[in-house]
Amino acid sequence: MATLITPDRKYHSSWLAAATEFDGAHRDGSGGEDWTLGELQDPDVFGLFVDELVAAALPASPRKPGYVPCTYLWIAEAGTVVGAQAIRHELNDFLLNEGGHIGYSVRPSARRFGHAGRALKDALPIAHQLGISRVLVTCDEDNAGSRATIEKNGGIYEDSRNAKRRYWIDTH
Repeated sequence: MATLITPDRKYHSSWLAAATEFDGAHRDGSGGEDWTLGELQDPDVFGLFVDELVAAALPASPRKPGYVPCTYLWIAEAGTVVGAQAIRHELNDFLLNEGGHIGYSVRPSARRFGHAGRALKDALPIAHQLGISRVLVTCDEDNAGSRATIEKNGGIYEDSRNAKRRYWIDTH
């Protein structure tokens, strides 16, 4: 069964294999938009990337304009990284309309095994510990799998904005 883990350098090769499977597509919840896959091949650079992900949860950490404190986690099963998740501690205008509190992605070869649903379920108590009583989770209008994942975890549909379905889930 997959679990949420804190990003760690020891998962370098597994993380790279997962990221490579996306073949350049956006990986929701993965963070590190400023790093290229080529750069992250280097173990030292990967270590800096991991440090950045962990530090993103700290309110005092420097961040780009428009970014909020965020807890990044990896979804792992039997020591293999199968996905990534972000729990954003607050909402700005963009996140309120499109991104939500929680974003996640599962590598293509690990989809349809329930990893996203389990990761979302496991993220709810973490969000509650962060003081978030209700999380906003969004998905593309045409993403039936993500829609089902959100609804199975108690997501209540509010509306759609900019081709994103918006759901609220109580964290307690």
